Parts: sequence; structure tokens; C-alpha cells
Amino acid sequence: MNGGLRRKIIMKIWVDDLRPAPIGWHWCKSVKETIDTIKFYGQNEIEELSLDHDSGIYYYQGGDYINILNWIEKKYGYFWKVPINLHTMNPVGRNNMELIIWKNRWYQK
Repeated sequence: MNGGLRRKIIMKIWVDDLRPAPIGWHWCKSVKETIDTIKFYGQNEIEELSLDHDSGIYYYQGGDYINILNWIEKKYGYFWKVPINLHTMNPVGRNNMELIIWKNRWYQK
């Protein structure tokens, strides 16, 4: 037994409908799955969040991935401290996501 101490889990979350997560990253494919993962672990146990924009066939589970940023903005506002990386190839989607990141003064990798 560990005397009731809980081991801290540090994870990186990769959000993409097609591209597999790099080794060591947790792969989420939908907005719903990502939000559930963030709720379960909490931002203190997440090291980085990397987002695509277009959710493809997972659109029915929460829309495009910009909705993750919309949810974070409502839930955490300026208090979100997890670095965010955008790996999307969609230039309009990237711009819209960057506007949310910059408006909230979140750290972008």
C-alpha cells in the first residue's frame, strides 16, 4: 500500500480524427471525449493539449474541435494554464482557434 497517497498522472492530450497520437500522448477523437478526459483528470494533471480543427466523422459528438476551446473558455476562462498546440492544417480554423487562445491569454506552443 502507498499509505493512501495518490500518484499524480501527467498526460498529453492529442485531439485529431485521423492522425494517430504521437507515442506518449492520449488520443481523443471527439469533442465529447476530450472534455470528458479533461473533466476526469483536471488541468493540473495535463501537460499539454494539441488540437486539430476539423473533427470529420466525429462531428456528431460535439462539433469541430474549436468547441473544446469554447468549453475551456466558459469553464476556466483566464485560469486555464495548460499549453495549447494547434496542429491543424486548416488556415481559417487555425485563425479562429488562435483568436480564442489570444483573447484568453493562454499559452500557445
